[in-house]
This record gives sequence, structure tokens and C-alpha cells, in this order.
Amino acid sequence: MMLRMMGVLLCAALVACVDVMPQKDFNLEKMAGKWWIVGFATNAQWFVNHKAGMKMGTSMMLPTAGGDLDLTYTNLNADGSCWRMTHLAKKTDIPGRFTFTSQSWNNENDMRVVAVQYDDFALIHTIKTKDGVPEVLNKLYSRTPEVSVALQQKFMRFSLDTGISSDNIAILPKNGECT
Repeated sequence: MMLRMMGVLLCAALVACVDVMPQKDFNLEKMAGKWWIVGFATNAQWFVNHKAGMKMGTSMMLPTAGGDLDLTYTNLNADGSCWRMTHLAKKTDIPGRFTFTSQSWNNENDMRVVAVQYDDFALIHTIKTKDGVPEVLNKLYSRTPEVSVALQQKFMRFSLDTGISSDNIAILPKNGECT
């Protein structure tokens, strides 16, 4: 019975993932620049133990001449050091959809920019697959560390709609910036 229930939940999660498409009329060049990561939601088990200690970080997005997206993430640690990670997200045939392999986490990533107002926010949905097991990660990006309550609610609704429990959705507290 438990195995059947897990199978049903996994199928429901996969169906939610498949239906998420990038925003129409996506403009790669307008994604360029600095973004604050203000919201984080995932169905990954590790998040339960780390959610309380997470804080806002930043991401620099730089479109390449070939249409890919260079991503650099930074987060200021409690001891004042900086955590950094970079990825080159490769374009696909669908504008606003990118794929990359994370060397740090040893997983395949299918990233979709599902909603964006280029001077305000971006909602990015990523399906991360490791050893054949998919996990959903939604991030809310903002051009500033401030985000409206309406936008927070939109992020929470989207995350719930993509199979993430309310306990695994976080609006991250402010943090200092890496230099």
C-alpha cells in the first residue's frame, strides 16, 4: 500500500513538472544583471534540515553571444566568507528553457523562466534529476531585496501548484552581500 501511495505521489509530481512551460515572448537580453534570490521552494528532502539557516543570496545572469545563460550565485555565510557557484545554462529549442549539469551537486537541470517582469521579478522552475530521481526547485528572483506581499503569494501558489508542500516554501530573510 505504501509503495502504491509513493508511486501515485511521484506520478503527480512528474505531471506537475511536465506541464510547466516558459513565459511566452521570453527576452534573454533583458534577464541580464543582478538578481536577489528572495524565495526558495523545493520538494527535496535536504531542504527540511537546512531551511531555517537559509538567507537571501544574489545571482548574476549574463546572456552569451550563443544564446546561453551564464549564472553565478553568491551567498554570504555567517562567518563572513562567500559561497559561490556557477553554471552555464544551455539554450534549448524553447525560448526561456535551459539545461545544465551541476558539477557541485552531480545532477541534470531543466530550468524554465515561467514568469518574468524584467525590471522587477523572475519566477524560475527547475527540475533537478539525480540517479533518475526528479526534484522540483522553484526560485523567486527580484531586482531588489524587497518583494511585495502579492508577489510572495504568487510564488507560494505556484510552488503549491507544482507539488511542493507549504512547509517547503520559504521567503528568505535578508542577508549581506558578497563583494
